Amino acid sequence: MKTYIETLQCELERHQDPTIALGQKQYLKNQFDFYGLKTPLRRKIQKPFLEKAYLPSKQSLPIIIKALWNLPQREYHYFAQELAYKYIKQIDVQDIDLYYYMITHQSWWDTVDFIATKLIANYFKKYPDQISLYVKKWSLSDNLWTKRSAIIYQLHYKEILDTTVLKQVIIANLNTNEFFINKAIGWILRQYSRTNPDWVLDFVDNYKLSTLSHKEAIRLINK
Repeated sequence: MKTYIETLQCELERHQDPTIALGQKQYLKNQFDFYGLKTPLRRKIQKPFLEKAYLPSKQSLPIIIKALWNLPQREYHYFAQELAYKYIKQIDVQDIDLYYYMITHQSWWDTVDFIATKLIANYFKKYPDQISLYVKKWSLSDNLWTKRSAIIYQLHYKEILDTTVLKQVIIANLNTNEFFINKAIGWILRQYSRTNPDWVLDFVDNYKLSTLSHKEAIRLINK
C-alpha cells in the first residue's frame, strides 16, 4: 500500500508544472494545491495504477483513499475517487461511510459531484433500503456538500428516479441563497426534464424556487 502511493507520488511530481498549477489553484478559489497536470496527462499517468492487475485489495481501499485524500495536491483526490469507482461492482453496505468521509473532507464541487453521481448513486441503487437512513438526514444537515449530494445523487437515474425523495430534498432546501444548492436544484430538475418534463413543470409551478433554480429547471423544456 505504501509503495503504491509513493510510486504514484513520484510520477505526479515528475510531471508537475508550477505555472499550470497556479492557474488551477486560482480556479478553485485557492483552496487546494496542484501539481499542474491537465486532465489528459493526469489520466495517462494514473492509468497503470488503475489497471486490474495492480489494484489494491478492496479491504485496503478505505485506508488508501483516506491517505490520498489527506495529501494537499488536488490530483490525489481526483485519483482517489476514480480508484474508488474501480470497485463500483463490489460495493459493500459499509462503503457509505467512506463516501461520506470523501464528501465532507477536502470538499468542493469538483469532487463532490463525482462522488454523489457516480459512487453514492450506485450505492443507493444497490442498497435502496439505506436511502431513508441517509438522504433525508443529509438534506437537512448544516453541511453544504451533503445537502448537494442528497439533491443530485439521482442525476442520471432517468426513469428510476424517485420523485418522492427528490421532492423532499428540494423542499428541505428551498429559501436559501446558497449558490451551490440552488444550482444543484436547477441541475437535477433540468436533467429530469429530459425524462419527465410534465413532472418538472408541475413541480416548478407549485413551489417557489430561486430564480437560478427555476431558470435551470425549465431551460430544456423551453427550447
